[in-house]
This record gives sequence, structure tokens and C-alpha cells, in this order.
Amino acid sequence: MATEPTAAARTAGVSVGAIFALVTVALVVFACDQITKYFVVENLPLGEPVPVLGNVLDFVFVKNPGAAFSLASGATWIFSIAASVVTVLIIVFARRIRSLSWAILFGMLLGGTLGNLTDRLLREPSFGLGQVIDFIRVAGFPAVFNIADSFIVASMGLFIILTIRGVGLDGQREQKVAATGSGPATPGYPAAADSTPDATER
Repeated sequence: MATEPTAAARTAGVSVGAIFALVTVALVVFACDQITKYFVVENLPLGEPVPVLGNVLDFVFVKNPGAAFSLASGATWIFSIAASVVTVLIIVFARRIRSLSWAILFGMLLGGTLGNLTDRLLREPSFGLGQVIDFIRVAGFPAVFNIADSFIVASMGLFIILTIRGVGLDGQREQKVAATGSGPATPGYPAAADSTPDATER
């Protein structure tokens, strides 16, 4: 008689689909970031705004020695190290991801991080101290940013959503049960008192 697999058994091994999604999203984000930066450097004058959508959106080519959205200028080497650490951590934890949503999240974060890290490593003035290319300016927003920054922020937004919904890296959502482990079930949830995850969340 077949037995129900445990949560550990269900999450064992590597999800090829999740890894593929993570790598694909990361490559797309990285390519979009680097291609747009190439065209900005080659075609836009440094520091001169170019209107795109009237007073709402314009492109202005700036070189940012700080973090995302031109913050903390002068600490480039710190952000180079931090981005390298983030990249390594994503690669290490990638094998634990079985949820498509988490794979997309880490793909956006990895692609954006690598995009800005590439600037810091390869652009002037020197290795590890390179200035990041920013060019997107939105009316009412206090900083200029780029495609990489946009996807990093989007990944943080998705992180908040998945965390609120209780979705783990394995794609499982924990059931909400009564604190005593007995009695009537919480409305909308089964009355089981165990913490067995319910259906996989994509």
C-alpha cells in the first residue's frame, strides 16, 4: 500500500523547471539592462535630459558611484562586495527552490544584481569601483535609476507578496490551524491539527 510522501521527500532533489526559470529570467533581465545601458552610453549626452513622455518620464544619462537609485555615493566597493555575496547566495540556494514564483523572484534579483555588478567591475574608474549607468527619471521620484534597479525592486515586491501568503521556497503553503491544535477549524481551512503543507503554490 502506497504511503503519502513526507514534506521532506516532496522537496528533496533539484527542480529542473525552477532552475531553468530562474536562469532564464536572470539572463533576460541582465541582457535588457546591459543592452539599454550600451545604447544610453553611445547615444545620450551625459547629464542632459531627453523627454520621453512629456513631463512624466525622461532619460538622463548619469554615472552613479553608489547603490541603487543613486544612493550612498562614494561607497562603491561596499556595494560591489555586497552584490557579489548576493549572487553567491542565490546560486547556493537555487537548488532548494521548487516554486515558480520564487524562481522568478530570484531570477529578477540575480539578473538585476549582476547587471549593476558588471558596471562596478568593468566600467571606469577601476575594477570594483566602476560607476553604474543610470538613465530613467520619473516625475516626482527623487532619483535616477536603470533596468536592473527596476527588477531588483520588483523582486522585493514579489518577496513581500509570497511572504504574506506564506509560500515557501518549496512552493508549499502552511495551513492555518487553531492555536490549540484542536477544536473547530479556522474558516476557509480544514480542521486538521497538523502542519502538513497544502497544495503546491506556483
